[in-house]
Amino acid sequence: MPDWLDQLPEHFASPAAAMDEVLDLVDRNVAAGGGPFAAVLLDARGGVLAAGVNRVLAAGCSVLHAEMVAIMRAQARLHSHDLRPQAAHLVSSCEPCAMCLGALPWAGVSALSYAACAADAEAIGFDEGAKPQPWQDGLRVRGIEVHPPLASARAVQQLQDYGRQHRLY
Repeated sequence: MPDWLDQLPEHFASPAAAMDEVLDLVDRNVAAGGGPFAAVLLDARGGVLAAGVNRVLAAGCSVLHAEMVAIMRAQARLHSHDLRPQAAHLVSSCEPCAMCLGALPWAGVSALSYAACAADAEAIGFDEGAKPQPWQDGLRVRGIEVHPPLASARAVQQLQDYGRQHRLY
């Protein structure tokens, strides 16, 4: 993992403030040869549990989506597979794909904020997988809060820039 993932502020005043940092991580990860996705897990008070960036191509591992990396790093740090005691809030640069959506309840994530929508990632060639619609309802039924998109214009622009740079569309 890039060492700069551990150089975040220790606390964010709000999910919106965390999203600004997440989108900065997207830029940094793309510049380092990674994919255009990043995520941060916060505890109930806004403390950073872990950050993740997309490492699929860099590591040659299809499960290393930003959300999965953040979850795995938080679980390793806490020595627990269950993030429920932390009231973990996932702040992600994009709506979760099918894999990441499934991981949220299993990991014990309590809330989700995201920027770009799956359609934005799909528009540049990413396969987000089949998800039940409306997918948000499935999370809410399990007690996971889903917040409206934050900073979506910037996140969509990042995806479009990545798509053009890598000739995905």
